[in-house]
Amino acid sequence: MRRLSDGVEAALHCALVLAGLGEGRVLPGKALAELHGLSESYLLKHLRALAEAKAIEAAPGPRGGYRLARPPAEITLLDIVEAIDGREPAFTCREIRQRAPGKSTNPCDYKMECFIKTRMLAAETAWREALRAQTLADLVADGEHLIGEHNSKAVAEFIAKAQR
Repeated sequence: MRRLSDGVEAALHCALVLAGLGEGRVLPGKALAELHGLSESYLLKHLRALAEAKAIEAAPGPRGGYRLARPPAEITLLDIVEAIDGREPAFTCREIRQRAPGKSTNPCDYKMECFIKTRMLAAETAWREALRAQTLADLVADGEHLIGEHNSKAVAEFIAKAQR
């Protein structure tokens, strides 16, 4: 479809980490940035977008941080992608067929939707439906059996120290 921004990857990883927090706990943005080796200012922009989309929430104050706003099973991958990259269609038909040499001067020839546009939008709809069908809970389940024990333990220790 389109190239997703790097912010989508960061947002997905952060949401996955936040899904592992204990009830009522938060993780500071600075800790999330450190955990993922990202600039804090860069990551905070994406965390704000996730909060605006109601996927996560920010707890203010010196003991504040971020946590999920809803259970992982209620946050779709599409929610996260759209929070970061927006809801605009990936494909825009500019009707260049109407500029081709030998184009028709009969306006009725262009009343039908462009068939290229129709196929591209159908593909995008399928892509969005696939993302809508997958949740953060699915990522949590994947992580439980796909992330190696060493990495899993290291992340858990980091979170235990950094969470509030």
